[in-house]
Amino acid sequence: MSHDAVVTVDLPPWAIASDARRAHIARVVALVGAWAEARGVSGAEAARWSEAARLHDALRDAAADALARWTPREGWPLGLWHGPAAAVAAERDGCADRGVLDAVRYHSVGWKDWDEAGRMLFLADYLEPGRSRERAQLDALAARVPNDSDAVFREVVERRLRQAERSGVARPETLALWQSLG
Repeated sequence: MSHDAVVTVDLPPWAIASDARRAHIARVVALVGAWAEARGVSGAEAARWSEAARLHDALRDAAADALARWTPREGWPLGLWHGPAAAVAAERDGCADRGVLDAVRYHSVGWKDWDEAGRMLFLADYLEPGRSRERAQLDALAARVPNDSDAVFREVVERRLRQAERSGVARPETLALWQSLG
């Protein structure tokens, strides 16, 4: 999938997302959709992955005061508030799927108790083709997801943990996810 393709995704009315953010969300939705098709998952499961992808950054461009209205900060840095806030907003808007809500809530940090919706969102958010860093390596990882998702997931968790440690924002949730992978 080309990152230049124009794809639109309908976001909920409470979303606060720039055009660039909406384009990112659309690429993540497209990527999880492609993986669901390649893996032959049920339509219901594919819809769950897509919903998690659609909601994950719906509040990424919201100001701190707007985010604080949706969710307690829980000691998280401001740059991570958007996931928990979007999960609360989605739940108030009628989403009752705990797996989708956990995928959205923890997509920036990881969560050891995720189901496939969380795992696929975590992968797609990191590997989506609009990200320019290490593009060839990320494309190679993304291509392996349909047939080797567990190994790719482990590698992406390790990469994200190392990035978080280097930037000084490693979260206990990320470490717990890594440790759960054995």
